[in-house]
Amino acid sequence: MKAASEFLLVGIDGGGTGCRVAISDATGQRIGGASGGSANFATDPDATIKNILAAVRMAGSDAGLAGDWPEKCVAHVGLAGIMEPSDADVIATALPFTQITVTDDRATSVAGALGTEDGVLMAVGTGTIVAAQFRGSIRYFGGWGMALADQASGGWLGHRALRQAILAQDGLLDHSPMTQTLLDRFEGDLNQVVQFTKTAEPGDYASFAPMIIDAARIKDQNALTLMQRGAAYLDACIQAAGLKNTTVLCLSGGVGPHYAPYLDQSHQNRLQAPKGSALDGALLLARQKPIRMEGSS
Repeated sequence: MKAASEFLLVGIDGGGTGCRVAISDATGQRIGGASGGSANFATDPDATIKNILAAVRMAGSDAGLAGDWPEKCVAHVGLAGIMEPSDADVIATALPFTQITVTDDRATSVAGALGTEDGVLMAVGTGTIVAAQFRGSIRYFGGWGMALADQASGGWLGHRALRQAILAQDGLLDHSPMTQTLLDRFEGDLNQVVQFTKTAEPGDYASFAPMIIDAARIKDQNALTLMQRGAAYLDACIQAAGLKNTTVLCLSGGVGPHYAPYLDQSHQNRLQAPKGSALDGALLLARQKPIRMEGSS
């Protein structure tokens, strides 16, 4: 193993499905990394800290670093569930880095997808975050959870599809193969559907999203309606951002790219692949942070 002889950069990305750590040298060249368990601070702060610490240790080992290497790093941590400055302080205090910035995962997602370029990121997975970046400032749309927002998300699609299935069963909407297949998962018993909704989390609803996306692709009318409504929300966010018609638009996440054919044609023409991931964004933000040399004020 080797000791870190100069300041290194550490990027950390964490959410409900896991956390990832990347270490790079000052030029941005990655030298090590690791992944770990769930790291949504709002869901389980203690497990978040434990899992990140374990992943940091593994990343250091992967990079061949020894001793007090975290003290020779500039770190940026982007986590789901960081809602207040006090949340960020808890993470910063618990991790072994002396130069550390902690934000929610929106900032790292934008930095990874757009870099410093103006544009709009539509990160659509279990939830939805839309962010418009212009001259270094970021305006966010949504991100308030499925009870209040998350339009177009996997959770939103699954919830709305169940509602369609119940309406169809009541004779208020025409059944389609998608709604019938959805009911079949509950053995056609609406009481089972109701029981499911009593404890279902957004991720449980989002488990239906792949089926809905596939059904819309073959013109299932109920599925198609949902995808069109989700796309209309994304179109509205793009419009409200008020950026030039030449700015970049990015779709990311497990669901996001599937909305491309349903967006307004003028928006489709501006779509570009994200430059990188939220982990890339965390490293970029760490690299932009001024380094405090030992003994400086």
